[in-house]
Amino acid sequence: MQVFERAEELSAFIKKQKDQNLKVGFVPTMGALHEGHLSLVKHSLSENDITIVSIFVNPTQFNNADDLARYPRVPEADLKLLESIATDVVFLPSEKEIYPHGAQSASIDLNGLDHYMEGRFRPGHFQGVVTVVKRLFEIVKPTRAYFGEKDYQQLLIIRYMTRLYNIDTEIISHRIERGPTGLALSSRNELMPDADKDRARDIYAILNWSRDHFREYSPASLQSAVKDRFENTPLELEYALVCNPQTLAPVEEWDENTGARLFIAAYMGKVRLIDNVSLF
Repeated sequence: MQVFERAEELSAFIKKQKDQNLKVGFVPTMGALHEGHLSLVKHSLSENDITIVSIFVNPTQFNNADDLARYPRVPEADLKLLESIATDVVFLPSEKEIYPHGAQSASIDLNGLDHYMEGRFRPGHFQGVVTVVKRLFEIVKPTRAYFGEKDYQQLLIIRYMTRLYNIDTEIISHRIERGPTGLALSSRNELMPDADKDRARDIYAILNWSRDHFREYSPASLQSAVKDRFENTPLELEYALVCNPQTLAPVEEWDENTGARLFIAAYMGKVRLIDNVSLF
C-alpha cells in the first residue's frame, strides 16, 4: 500500500496508471474508518485496477467549530484497516495541499438540492463538500468514485456537481451499511457510549415502520406520525422529511412514477445522526 501526502506526487503516480489504461477507483473519506467505509473500498477494489482512498477532515464543510474539533482523528488505525483489505493507495494530505490559498468554500448553485434537510440545518455544509470533492477529483481524476447512501443528499449533490463541471467520473452509490441493531454505520457513532448506540436503534425501527405503513398516511401525516414516534424514544428529532428521490423536494402526494424517500436527523445526546429509507 502506497501513501502519498503531496498532491503533485499522487497526480504523477495516477498519470502513469492511466497511461496504461488502468481504471482508477476513488473513495474520499474524513477518516475514523469503519466497516461502512471499508465496504466502499471493497466495492471499488472489485471494479477497478487501482483504488485510492483519501483521508482528509475538511474544515469548510463544518458549520459548527465544536463539531469540527470533536471529529475523531485516528490516522494510524485508519492506515492499518486499509492495509488489511489490500488498498492500493492512500492520500493523506495536509490542509495546505487541498487549500493552497486558504480554506474557503466556492459559491456554487446546487440547483435546489441543498434547500432542505442538511442544507437547511447545516448552512454552508454542501458548499464545503462540493469544494473539497471537486478539488480531490482534480487531483485524482478517478474513473469511478464511491459514495454511501446514508449521505443520500450528498450523493445527489456530487452527481450534480460532476455534470455541472463536466467531470468525467462515474459516481457509484453504495447501500447503507448497518450494525447489528440496524444503526447506520458512521464515524460519529464512536462518540457515543455503547448504551447510547443501543438506544439509537429506534431510528432504524421507525424507518422500517414508515416503509411498512406509509400508504396509510399522506406524506405530511406520515411525517407527523414519525415525529410522534420519536417522542417515545431517547432521541431528539431534528427533522423527518419525505422527499422526491431525484429532486429532494418535499413530496405532497404519493406518486409511483417518482417514488419517495424518508430522511431523518436526530440527536442521541450530543451526537447528531442521519439516516434514510426508500419508501417505494
